[in-house]
Amino acid sequence: MSGATGSLSAPGLMPASTGQSPVAGRRRVPPNLVTGALLVGLVAMAALVSFVWTPYDPVKVDAAVRLRGIGAAHWLGTDKFGRDLFSQVLVGARTTLFVGVVAVGIAAGIGTPVGVFAGMTKEWLGGGFMRLIDLLLAFPALLLAIMFGAVFGASTLTAMAAIGIATIPAFARVARAGTLQVMSTDYVLAARVAGRPRLAIALRHVLPNIGGLIIIQSSVSFAIAVLAEAALSFLGFGTRPPTPSWGRMLQESQELLLEAPRLALVPGVAIAVAILGFNLLGDGLRDRLDPRLEDHR
Repeated sequence: MSGATGSLSAPGLMPASTGQSPVAGRRRVPPNLVTGALLVGLVAMAALVSFVWTPYDPVKVDAAVRLRGIGAAHWLGTDKFGRDLFSQVLVGARTTLFVGVVAVGIAAGIGTPVGVFAGMTKEWLGGGFMRLIDLLLAFPALLLAIMFGAVFGASTLTAMAAIGIATIPAFARVARAGTLQVMSTDYVLAARVAGRPRLAIALRHVLPNIGGLIIIQSSVSFAIAVLAEAALSFLGFGTRPPTPSWGRMLQESQELLLEAPRLALVPGVAIAVAILGFNLLGDGLRDRLDPRLEDHR
């Protein structure tokens, strides 16, 4: 999986028509796109279901059923406090997706305009501006979460802010690469000669053409956000109890790894499914939207 600061290379412009029929030119849906969509849909469904139904109260402590095994009463068993694991997984999916949506929203909302601005200005100015953005690479999400936690206290909000800020350079790089490519096209050159303002060019020509890149980067960054949120919660800098979190479920299972390994296996599998789903979805979208990749196969 790519790192928190990794980015995707900009796909090329759509090649000219080769005279093929629509049927012959039709491209198949990549299998990784289908698989990724199914896994992401599974996580999203779990989050949506948790709003209206859970088998038990996910934060209710019941010592009488602590460490209960898998059965009809508790589908995934209970933890050391007697809380139902299946209910915690459902609500934990909601927490994970919420953190991912907000974190990716922060990164895309700031990084995309920055990248477009850097790509539409003079090369020396845009390059210098990007070097300033790259300074954020010196502050990974964990370090930012520790800093924010010391100032504002550890919480889901600080985790979202830390992950979002740490991912801004990835979106800025992708947006700048795509903008530079769009700005070299004939229709943009014609718009500039006609005196169209830069803002109009950005809104009418640049953003619609780099939208696919941003969507792909968002999917990959979502996987990074899922892993980062789990790591921060595991270390105590993310979601605070009693709100269920997959990362904290892993942390609470450490002392019982030999006695009840399923306590770590259940949230571990949930995290792996979410990360794999978003990574496959991003790869599938890239395969689908980049015609050059189809030519190499």
